[in-house]
Amino acid sequence: MDRLIYTAISGMNDSMIRQGAVSSNLANAQTIGFRAETFHSTPIRVASPTSLEGRTMVRNGIVGADMSAGSFIETGRDLDIAIEGNGLLAVQATDGSEGYTRRGDLSVSASGALVNGDGRPVIGSSGPITVPPGSLVTIGPDGSVFSADDSTPEAPPQAVDRIKLVSWEGSAIAKGLDGLFRVPDGGVLPQDEEARVHSGAVEQSNVDVTQILVEMVEAQRLFEMRTKLVATAKELDEGAATLMRI
Repeated sequence: MDRLIYTAISGMNDSMIRQGAVSSNLANAQTIGFRAETFHSTPIRVASPTSLEGRTMVRNGIVGADMSAGSFIETGRDLDIAIEGNGLLAVQATDGSEGYTRRGDLSVSASGALVNGDGRPVIGSSGPITVPPGSLVTIGPDGSVFSADDSTPEAPPQAVDRIKLVSWEGSAIAKGLDGLFRVPDGGVLPQDEEARVHSGAVEQSNVDVTQILVEMVEAQRLFEMRTKLVATAKELDEGAATLMRI
């Protein structure tokens, strides 16, 4: 059998992973704080006796993330925050681990927990942040959470906790299937004391819809080309078998 079929199949697997990343970006074009997924392939060079590379297979593609900032949209809500610079917001994942996101459309749950738009508890200096039920909650530029009692409007707001804001620069992080960034091997990032937030605004997704549509068409065409290579490899194999029978 001609090794062309292995080359084509490795390319088809590569195209499927690429298409998945492109589809995810398109589906999250309006998701607050979403970071577009990026994709790159690693070719496997196969040396031949003639020093010519007759076959170049592709290792499974690697999906990363575009960490460039999205645009800020003013909302006027006290609990909406947009993180300035390259900071990330620490939240608690479903499994209890610490994850990081740029999604800052916060709210207070029925139990008094401060959560973001995905329903993930926001982490403070000593764990998930909770506020007194029915209180008026505001957030300061450094991420400090303040609570005021409606029954005593003359009383100054009381500091409840401070949102854990971290910087990923200089640290290895990876994006999970749940959309959260994490430090490999269960590590955590330290709080960035210089991080600041912009209250009353949220950050839009950094996905460029026009570019994503172009990438989707390219990925589809590339998959079709590689599918035709499999058919070509089959024809060559059948031709070779016919010659052997003569």
